[in-house]
Amino acid sequence: MSSFDSDEEQMEMEEFPDGDEEFCVQTYTPNYGTLSGQEHRAVELVEFDGNEDSVFFADGQRRIDFILVYEEEQRKQGDRKKMRSILSKKRKRALFQENLKKAGLQIEATRSVLDFKTIFLKLHAPWEVLCRYAEVLHIKLPLFSNDLKQKTSTFNCITKLFSVDEEKIPPEDEYFTAPFEMNRIKSFHTQNRDAFFTPATRSRIVNYILNRSEYKRGKPSKFGITKLLDSNTYKAAYTLHDCKFNQKSSDPLCPNERFLLYQEWAHPKNFYKLQPLDLIRKYYGEKIGIYFAWLGFYTGMLAIAGFTGLLCFIFGILTMDYNTWSQEVCDPEIGGQLIMCPQCDRDCFYWRLNITCQSSRKLSIFDNYGTLAYAVFMAIWVTVFLEFWKRRQAELEYEWDTVELEQEEPRRAEYEAKCTMRRKNPITQEEEMVPYSACGKCMRIFCGGTTVLFWISLIIASVVAIIVYRLAVFFEFSVNLPKAMDNDLEPLKDYLTPQMATTVTASLINFVFIMILNIIYERVAILITDFELPRTQTDYENSLTLKMFLFQFVNYYSSCFYIAFFKGKIVGYPGEPVYWLGRFRNEECDPGGCLIELSTQLLVVMGGKAIWNNIQEVLIPWLKNLISRCKTKSSENVLPRWEQDYQLQSISKLGLFYEYLEMVIQFGFATIFVASFPLAPLLALINNIIEIRVDAWKITTQFRRILPAKAQDIGTWLPILNGVAIFAAVTNALIIAFTSDMIPRLVYYWTLSVVPFGEHSSPTMRGYTNSTLSVFRIADFSNISKPINFPSWFDPETQTTCRYRDLRYPPGHPLEYYHSLYFWHIMAAKLAFIIVMEHVVFGVKFLVSYWIPDVPKHIKEQIKRETYLTQKILHESHLSEWRNKMTDATKSLMKGSVSLKEHNKELDI
Repeated sequence: MSSFDSDEEQMEMEEFPDGDEEFCVQTYTPNYGTLSGQEHRAVELVEFDGNEDSVFFADGQRRIDFILVYEEEQRKQGDRKKMRSILSKKRKRALFQENLKKAGLQIEATRSVLDFKTIFLKLHAPWEVLCRYAEVLHIKLPLFSNDLKQKTSTFNCITKLFSVDEEKIPPEDEYFTAPFEMNRIKSFHTQNRDAFFTPATRSRIVNYILNRSEYKRGKPSKFGITKLLDSNTYKAAYTLHDCKFNQKSSDPLCPNERFLLYQEWAHPKNFYKLQPLDLIRKYYGEKIGIYFAWLGFYTGMLAIAGFTGLLCFIFGILTMDYNTWSQEVCDPEIGGQLIMCPQCDRDCFYWRLNITCQSSRKLSIFDNYGTLAYAVFMAIWVTVFLEFWKRRQAELEYEWDTVELEQEEPRRAEYEAKCTMRRKNPITQEEEMVPYSACGKCMRIFCGGTTVLFWISLIIASVVAIIVYRLAVFFEFSVNLPKAMDNDLEPLKDYLTPQMATTVTASLINFVFIMILNIIYERVAILITDFELPRTQTDYENSLTLKMFLFQFVNYYSSCFYIAFFKGKIVGYPGEPVYWLGRFRNEECDPGGCLIELSTQLLVVMGGKAIWNNIQEVLIPWLKNLISRCKTKSSENVLPRWEQDYQLQSISKLGLFYEYLEMVIQFGFATIFVASFPLAPLLALINNIIEIRVDAWKITTQFRRILPAKAQDIGTWLPILNGVAIFAAVTNALIIAFTSDMIPRLVYYWTLSVVPFGEHSSPTMRGYTNSTLSVFRIADFSNISKPINFPSWFDPETQTTCRYRDLRYPPGHPLEYYHSLYFWHIMAAKLAFIIVMEHVVFGVKFLVSYWIPDVPKHIKEQIKRETYLTQKILHESHLSEWRNKMTDATKSLMKGSVSLKEHNKELDI
């Protein structure tokens, strides 16, 4: 039991002592509804009128802005503890609803059609309440139509093919807006009061009231619908969909926005269309709108990256048969004559290089000059994507009136409930209530950071466990896999190598570890963030975002970094191999390098994550709703709109957070390791095309209407994306330098293949494979690593040497088995390449960022125009009223002066 539940139970014991149950029975007044000009009065429960599409009170005039649901608990004699809990909930509801009435909300109660115990409270905010809280929340509302002409894009003829049908979803009217002020209401566009406050704005205002209404007298910290939901006093609180998703409403005045969203957005047939962002924002609020705007923009930019990556992949396939170094590996006269040293101790065999022919051919698809050019292209693409998104975001901030959102965001109810200390505000110089001191805040942040580091260390421990598994199982595969390959599996012999079997099984096990750690850490991160007690919802989400991203970054990418930068780098040589933990011999890369293993790891983790997430997002809510529908099909009663929505699933407060996190992790896969797997952006593009429609289908058909909320931008995800972009440029340079064989091949081609270092008169790749393999004398094997089994074709009497992948001096050289000069030349070339590539990429990123302004010129003009009109209409109208008053006062004084003079004349006469 949580501390919150324990406190609540103790309070119930104090409120309801033994024998006082009858005294505390609630006098239930289920309806606080009023019509204009009437007093508040208690009425009986209102019966459902049979109109399943109605979103109004029983009078058909007042719109339902919010729904609260609770169950009437049955009193059980003898169970005093249960009795006290029931009576406490009744009292909380009665006081809470009384405070809602005092705040100006109107309430109407209706009993459930399916369950007699379930009560639905319908809330309506009258015009006066909406105006009052619109001023409190500084909500921007329309002044008059936007008179600036919009510039038409040169790409309109292309985008029109993918746009939604404007006859079905007409474009929204554009207005200049200003923060609402009640005393200047005449300046606003209030001709149509029903449309002045949109349903999303109405629900947002009611939710603000619900989160700040008390439910216990004399307990200022006991307030808010969130706590009542947590304590099961209310079962649900939500806003209504306007109609069914697959059928229009029978009400001719209903805009049927949910139906339109499903038909023109969420349906799979619209996969190629642009999204109706204005309608999404109008129906679900700016927070949902900005997410789908970003996801759509990201997907559109991925189309460019994915198409270019596909061209790079096709280039690799077309040039695969012309790769000299790959041909040498497959040539029986070259690769077939190179005998390789065993890759594990004692039980492993000698082997010929040409058995890696297929993996060498596959490697040439990814490890080519096209990949190098594509890595540079992607570094520039990331910068262009982020800079153009900033421009698009600035446009949406202005169009959706979120430019000054930070000034109007209220404090979280959970934060306000803990405010028990006083401090002087350094800005206003006034005392305010805060939940903790500066020292207390530092301690909370320190505890949170320590916990995150602890969990990251657990991830590193799991990666070490996977490495130990790889080392142990590679030995087993090397010994037993060739024996297990019978005649039926002979065609797979060239593909199912010990390296490949180890990589695939380790990747699958690592993926399972990733999923398990994610599930556990998610709960831990939420508990840590709740303990830190952020001030606003934005602060809360930013804090949680940082924790979750750091954890998942290490969780998803650590195994890839091991393969890219550690595997096969510190293995020693056959005479003195390096052992992991003093027991397991460090594993080596394939003679062609570890790049193909890195590509396999990326494909398994990235593909598995996408499949798992889509199944989870679609299947789980669909099954829950299917079970709910099966339970209600036994009844032939018509369900009202609020009860239909109650049967749907409720979305988590952090539902959108997980969508962002999923996409940002995918963004990392598509950019950080693109030098090893050019098809990653294309796979991300295909996934996102499905993701947009899956998310749209999910929130439109399977979930209750999401509570509309404001959002200025994508929050802390933007600096995270910038960090990933910088990290991707460095990582891709390191992959090309140290994981692929690009630099050694270039050094050999331009330097070592020609005289005086080589035997050729012009640059060539002939002889490259032999130059990358060092010679080892079999007699130099130690007793621990000396092989005891030999293949049938190997004669230990005549064969005295074997080859291994490294650049060391041969036996008999004064520096035998030390790194050769060739090794240090290549190392210098690798470091020079990293420095040059990073400077070129970051130089281009800086120039692109400088040339592309964050805010478009036409948006700056509209902001200036709106500021000018706001000052002119609101402030000058106030001055005009003041002048009129002064003129009237002057005239009255003048009249008084004239009448006084006439009176004096009469006295003189």
